[in-house]
Amino acid sequence: MRIPVIIDCDPGHDDAIALLLAFANKKIDVKAVTIVAGNQTQEKTLNNALKVLSFADIEVPVAKGDDKPLMRDLIIAPEVHGDSGLDGPELPEPTLKACDISAVELIAKTVKESEEKVTLIPTGALTNIAKFLLCYPELKGKIERISLMGGACFGGNWTPAAEFNILVDPEAADIVFKSGIPITMCGLDVTHKALIYQEDVDRIRDLGGKVAVMVAELLDFFSKFHGQMGFEGSPLHDPCAVAWVIDPSIMTTKKLHVAIETKGEHTLGATVVDYYDVLKKEKNVDVVFDIDRERFVDMLVEAMQQYN
Repeated sequence: MRIPVIIDCDPGHDDAIALLLAFANKKIDVKAVTIVAGNQTQEKTLNNALKVLSFADIEVPVAKGDDKPLMRDLIIAPEVHGDSGLDGPELPEPTLKACDISAVELIAKTVKESEEKVTLIPTGALTNIAKFLLCYPELKGKIERISLMGGACFGGNWTPAAEFNILVDPEAADIVFKSGIPITMCGLDVTHKALIYQEDVDRIRDLGGKVAVMVAELLDFFSKFHGQMGFEGSPLHDPCAVAWVIDPSIMTTKKLHVAIETKGEHTLGATVVDYYDVLKKEKNVDVVFDIDRERFVDMLVEAMQQYN
């Protein structure tokens, strides 16, 4: 039985690779792709998703979300992903078109029509997921789990305290983390260990085939930023959230209480993880701390091989 999922993303190099990993793996069944603004503007992240899916000959319902977070101006990351949000490979214009309905409506439609509970995999800001929970509370019981990329137990990457995806829309994250739905948090604690090195990029490129070569070109660009930041490899943040759904055994998690800081002057967007159970509150999140990097890379390589 394949796991029905909806991927909510903001491509973004690692989002694009997460999409390709998900569609190539036989354990999961991607029912829909919804788009959020974050790594770039909504217009660009939507176009990037459509380009990647079209290039890989993938047919799936795709819908755009709002242009900005629930209550704040949009933060984007061109210094990481380039002006297009997906700089590096030259991709043709998409043949796949977005649906006429919004991202929130597509999530609701997909969940409502599914005979089984659906797993949500958000790899960007949580704007669409929060709006879905607010607009369709009667469908919350049909969500199996949320496996997300975001947050961190120890430190941030966009501020000293906050990881980018949570910082973009902390109010949305607060709604999601308080929802009562089981959550797996693939934050910086694990994604900074999910490194892909030059020999891994070459291994993907050597597979041949247009998709594998395109992924290698994405990683070539992605590695430039991370090399400047002192990383020996590129942390593949977003594919971790997909990989956990495919095979949780490659990761190490700890059940903890996590809250979102929405008002702090220096800590806005922080995922406040009660690592030592000081507060004795309900443990609402499975926080991922470690990954078997070799098995993770093998999973990626096997996925890209499927497109040949």
